[in-house]
Amino acid sequence: LICPLIALPTSMKLTPELIQNSVQTTNPLGDRELDLRGYKVALLENLSATLDQFDTIDLTDNEIRKLDGFPHLPRLANLMLNNNKVMRIGDGLSSSLPRLSTLLLTNNCLQELADLEPLTALKRLRFLSLLKNPVCSRRNYRLHVVHKLPSLRFLDFRRITDAERRQAAALFTSGGVGDVADKSAASLKSKPAKTFTPGAPVPAAAAAASAPVSAAGGPTSADLLAVREAIRRANTLDEVDRLNRLLTTGNYAGFAKTGGGGGGEKQA
Repeated sequence: LICPLIALPTSMKLTPELIQNSVQTTNPLGDRELDLRGYKVALLENLSATLDQFDTIDLTDNEIRKLDGFPHLPRLANLMLNNNKVMRIGDGLSSSLPRLSTLLLTNNCLQELADLEPLTALKRLRFLSLLKNPVCSRRNYRLHVVHKLPSLRFLDFRRITDAERRQAAALFTSGGVGDVADKSAASLKSKPAKTFTPGAPVPAAAAAASAPVSAAGGPTSADLLAVREAIRRANTLDEVDRLNRLLTTGNYAGFAKTGGGGGGEKQA
């Protein structure tokens, strides 16, 4: 007969009593671990009740939406939050968790590359899992994380290779396609969703648009006008990426199709 004597409520608060009464073990690695799995906790709070006695805290299978609310826990090195609803990462993790080296966020709700920016302050982070988050489908996701978090050794349970580090460095050097998207995302940190301010300067595209005309095979004056008009009308990061690809391939005819070139599309 399988019948639980006590049914857990749909959501619980992370109280000092819950923390003190939860399972505390020494795991196979010899670390002191606190097991807070499956309580359907929605908010991280009262973690000062741990008295900084743990190397690992397991918060898997809860309902946590934001990764913040940590007191100063200099001993904590490993944090597991698989199967939660984390969609935001708070600032200040590096001061609260200075020793954090492993962060497992498998199966959460992080959407945009800009949402990962607070992790850049974690200089001792070695292992990171973001598997089954929407952000994994973003263009150049893996190389972006490798570039932004140089201390990482493993990402999504795969070792980061020297070749990947070189590729990330090449992609995100000044003026590269990744660098344009990276700078645009950073400028919109307060709004991580894919938006772009109309008329904002785009480093690579703006430089190419104002470059002198080549004597042989370069863009014509009409091409440059179409480039400037297309940049002015760009409204999203996807449009910026597309324009940057056109510039790098020299496909100036593609800019006329975006609505540039003297506003020809406005004629009925």
